[in-house]
Order: sequence, then C-alpha cells, then structure tokens
Amino acid sequence: MIDIDPGASCLEIQGLSLAYAGTPALSDLTLRVPRHRVTAFIGPSGCGKSTLLRALNRLHDLNETVSRRGAIRLEGQEIHAPEVAVAELRRRVGMVFQTPNPFPMSIYENVAFGLRLQGGLRKRQRDEVVEWALRSAALWDEVKERLGASAWSLSGGQQQRLVIARTLAVKPEVLLLDEPASALDPISTLKIEELIRSLKSQLTLVLVTHNMQQAARVSDYTAFLHGGELVEYAPTDALFTNPRLVRTENYITGRMA
Repeated sequence: MIDIDPGASCLEIQGLSLAYAGTPALSDLTLRVPRHRVTAFIGPSGCGKSTLLRALNRLHDLNETVSRRGAIRLEGQEIHAPEVAVAELRRRVGMVFQTPNPFPMSIYENVAFGLRLQGGLRKRQRDEVVEWALRSAALWDEVKERLGASAWSLSGGQQQRLVIARTLAVKPEVLLLDEPASALDPISTLKIEELIRSLKSQLTLVLVTHNMQQAARVSDYTAFLHGGELVEYAPTDALFTNPRLVRTENYITGRMA
C-alpha cells in the first residue's frame, strides 16, 4: 500500500467505517488522495465505491440511517467539524453523477446557477466565469452560439460536460465523478476521459468506475475496494501490471466478480 506524503495530499481518510441501518458498507478505510491527480476507485458492485464518494462531501447527512466512525480531512480540516458549513464543503468538493442532471433552464443559466446563489458578481464578471467554465469543460465551442437554448436540447455527452461546467463555475478544489461516462456512447466517453485528464491541472479528481480500462486510461492512482474494505492502493500502472495481492490480480483479470 502506498503512502502519499501528507503535504501532497488533498483528502485524508482515516479509519473510516460507515453503515446503513446497522449494515456495514465501509470498514476501516485509511488512505490519502493526492492533490492535482486523478484517483480511481474500482471494485465489484456493492463494494462501497459510491458510498465512499458520497461520504467525501457529506451526502450521507441526508440519510438518517447512516452511522459513521473515523475521519475525513480536506486540506487538513475534518469535514464533520462543527464549524464546517455543509454548503461550503459541497462547493469545495463538487460531485457529478452517473446520469446527467441539467436543470430545466438555459445552458447559460445552468452554469450561472451557483454563481447567482453566491452573489457578488456583476453580469460581465458572471459572463466571463460562465465562458471559462464551459471552456474548461470542453463545451464552449459547441454551445457559444446558443447559450439561451434549453440545456435539455443537448446530447447526453454534452449534458454531462455541462454539469461538469456548472460544478467548475463555483471553483471547487475537488471533483467527485461517480461513473460519469457509463450512460454515454464511445465518442462522448472519450471526450469525458480527455476532460478528466485535462482538469487535474486545476483541481483534484476522484473517479468511481466499473470500467477498469477507463481507470487505467485516465487515473494516476487506483484503489481496489472489495466487501467495503480497501484491498490495494497503488499507482495505476503498478496496480494493473504488477498487483501486490492475489485478490487484486484475480479481480483485474476477471477471476473474481
């Protein structure tokens, strides 16, 4: 198991266990997520990947049956500390889900939504941020002539990039991606993967995927989860070409479901 230098880590998970109505979902996870890198979580369905992702920006606060032990630190600060405002945490740690969820409004207003909630920007400044976010999401050239059109008029792949632009507009430090390309065609998937690779110069990315080839293509580090436990965590090339544990090898070679 690798040990990321604390000074190079953006997120630190320490002894994290989580259960739904008493049923364990994660068990004693400890790892550091490096800053400005792509970290992928792989493993079979039900292994805890998405549960972990949702824990990183406290989405489980909405579920009263969830119990938790352990710590999650963002840039050294425990995210469950009383002084942490959940809305601000979710701005700093944005999330993109498997199915694109653009709001029923224009392309422009989707991206500007969070900016309007924050307030403080004049129209010209807001326009500049919207353009920057759409460019960062590799969507500007495709939509710049129809910013007033409904977001629902976009293709599935464009909608997913729009949602990423909406998240980027409020300047998060971390972007969580839960199977962001699983519902997309191969061409749209390629664009999302190219986007993931390009964004790590701006922020830290954490990706959950069932597609091991995708993890191998886009991530710098990969963590293998099974049964709610962290089995192995290593640089992606090392994990896929020379896994340390038999359990990891069996999974990536298809001998374990």
